[in-house]
Amino acid sequence: MSRALQLAEIGLYSTTPNPRVGCVITRGEQIIGSGWHERAGQPHAEVIALRAAGAAARGAVAYVTLEPCGHFGRTPPCAHALVDAGIARVVVAMEDPNPLVSGRGCILLKQAGIAVQTGLLQAEAQALNLGFISRMVHKKPWVRIKIAASLDGKTALKNGLSQWITSEAARHDAHRWRARSCAILTGIGTVRLDDPELSVRFVETSRQPKKIVVDRHLQIPLNAKLFRGEQVLIFTADEANEEKKKLLAEIGAQVIVLPDAEGRVDLERMMTLLATEFAMNEILVEAGSGLSGALVNAELVDEMILYLAPHLMGDDAQGMMKWPELMNLEDKKQLKIEDFRMVGQDMRVIAKL
Repeated sequence: MSRALQLAEIGLYSTTPNPRVGCVITRGEQIIGSGWHERAGQPHAEVIALRAAGAAARGAVAYVTLEPCGHFGRTPPCAHALVDAGIARVVVAMEDPNPLVSGRGCILLKQAGIAVQTGLLQAEAQALNLGFISRMVHKKPWVRIKIAASLDGKTALKNGLSQWITSEAARHDAHRWRARSCAILTGIGTVRLDDPELSVRFVETSRQPKKIVVDRHLQIPLNAKLFRGEQVLIFTADEANEEKKKLLAEIGAQVIVLPDAEGRVDLERMMTLLATEFAMNEILVEAGSGLSGALVNAELVDEMILYLAPHLMGDDAQGMMKWPELMNLEDKKQLKIEDFRMVGQDMRVIAKL
């Protein structure tokens, strides 16, 4: 199963909106076939492993990181393929989190007389597919905020200058988080100040993430660099500016009007739409303190990735997030540190909310 998880991770940057899945087929102590799912519409891990095993799969054991599908999607059910190949036993790390199909694959296997075991290295398999699980179970993507800051928690000077606070090594590492994400989300302030491309450049990937901009008043410049490449989704509260919407549509952007009761972009509805209508598993937020704070306050953030550079920028520099003043320590946001390591000369902290 450990080997199957390693194989699944090869699809880290490419499988979206599908989960990352690996499969190993064994006879005794010998691996006779293995495979991983690479991208939506292509063969699943079980099918690739069965092809590699050939006739030797009859009577063998299959280790799969996710419950074999028992329904027709873009490809036929993998549970049927395992049955047809004569597999004698299937070991599954985690059941399918989709409540509409969960357990169906295992039931099909058992009905065909195949022994099924579930739960082996389940936590590791779940960690590989946090976004897929979140989308299936909670109808929202797994949302990460990436922040580069000084050791005293500052992300830019008072005048807005922020390039570069952290080292090149940290920036390269951050691109790996971009590459695994379905989309990168930012705010109009960052677009107007930094004019970012929001693309993956420092790691090899066959797929670029989509780009999302929260733009309350539809102020985005038509010549912004982020319009190069992948489709841009713009969430706005501006219901009147039809001319700007038309111009944005002409350059390939999709504008979605989503106001809340206060005339801001409804962030909660936005996340639900990204999961249910756009099938996004993981979102990486690279935004200023206003949008970052709003997302955290709305409890829409699951994880934070903080790169802390070994220097100080002083009280007048800009902080990580904006939110109302706290009057009681009991109201502070609680984090659980999951990982801490050095990346070049910077510290990287990964924490879950």
